[in-house]
Amino acid sequence: MKLSGREKFSYGLGAVGKDMVYMLSASYVLYYFQDILGVTAWVMGVILLVARVFDAFNDPVMGIIVAKTRTKWGKFRPWLLIGTVTNAVVLYLMFAAPPALDGAGLVAYAAITYILWGVTYTMMDIPYWSMIPAFTEGGKERENLTTLARSCAGVGSAIITIVTMLAVHALGGTDERLGFKLFAAIIAVLFVVFIAITCINIKEKSTVDMESASVGQMFKALIQNDQAMTVVITIVLINCSIYLTSNLVIYFFKYDFGGTGWYNSYTLFNTFGGAIQILSMMVAFPLLRKFFDTIKIFYICLASAIIGYAVLLGLAFVNMSNVFLLFIPGFFIFAANGVLQVLTTIYLANTVEYGELKNNRRDESVIFSMQTFVVKLASGVAALLASIALSITHLQSGTEVSAADQVIDFAASVAWSSKVGLRMAMTILPIVGLFAGILWFKRKFILTEDKMAEISEALKARTHD
Repeated sequence: MKLSGREKFSYGLGAVGKDMVYMLSASYVLYYFQDILGVTAWVMGVILLVARVFDAFNDPVMGIIVAKTRTKWGKFRPWLLIGTVTNAVVLYLMFAAPPALDGAGLVAYAAITYILWGVTYTMMDIPYWSMIPAFTEGGKERENLTTLARSCAGVGSAIITIVTMLAVHALGGTDERLGFKLFAAIIAVLFVVFIAITCINIKEKSTVDMESASVGQMFKALIQNDQAMTVVITIVLINCSIYLTSNLVIYFFKYDFGGTGWYNSYTLFNTFGGAIQILSMMVAFPLLRKFFDTIKIFYICLASAIIGYAVLLGLAFVNMSNVFLLFIPGFFIFAANGVLQVLTTIYLANTVEYGELKNNRRDESVIFSMQTFVVKLASGVAALLASIALSITHLQSGTEVSAADQVIDFAASVAWSSKVGLRMAMTILPIVGLFAGILWFKRKFILTEDKMAEISEALKARTHD
């Protein structure tokens, strides 16, 4: 029996909720603890790196636990609901640090809540994606539902990117600490409601054996599959570059671009960037694919991102007073990032066939488990680099709480050297990372379209033998 419209809507709504939560944590936890609460930047960087690496290793463990679960409600929905409720509570606590805490106590609070947030998010994220085979019939239905869920996840991320700072200032005025606390509470409640709707309307129709790759299997597959290793390192280099900028851009608007309504410009820039990134995945990639092979598109996108960063660096040293000027480099960077996400997924998939031919073993589930692992690793490394940059440039507003009617232009009191350091960190470092990605990829990657055709023919011949 095919999925009803209600089931599709319910599953997609769950994706919106969970990625709203993920984006709020991924994009604003460093800013909240470092800039608003006053935790030392490099300390926050270490916390974020350790937590995200731990979370990446925790993924396969949670996968094994879910795979062994047997209840009358199925194996997936119980963990999905439990993980959602606990994650929502931890999310609120993370953005509601007690005012009495400071120093070592505040650092401990940040570390504990962030690590718990990662663990509880994994608790619901693994079963959410793994349950698709349990209520779909396969083929086109399964593919369409996965596409729908990924699109809805993008909507959830975009909502947070666009509305967060506007909502924080609407709820808390100039007291960002209060604003984040109230906003996190709203998102936590919406998260629970959305996932509850998913659990109520989605029924597990079949018993599915869920493959879960261990950490040992992931590293073994990497060692034995040189092309998987090449793609993984390339993803880390690219994502570190992009994530570094995304961690620092809020500081750029607050302390450099400036103005009492800096968060309005920040929101407008993010809205434009999110739209361009989605359009590049849906429109630009298919269009480029008509004229170029994937390798050429890859180099075009990396060149586009580097050009965007170079233009951003140039604009940063002129008297910026119009956010629309930043749309020029933003277009090149966001468009490139959207297509690169598609390409790296394609390349990772191609390494499965390569590994099957080379090692006589198809490590599909293992290879795609690594995608989550390296994305989290890259985000942790980028957060550490961003925190080091913030520490060096001494960008932090402190822990003071302003009166609700007080208007502050933070950029007015920031030293010129700090602004220069921030500009260089968010442009030159990503350029270096992207160039490193180009050199590594060009030197090591061999899976051209002709090569993949050869591999496909060889696998067919092996099957017929």
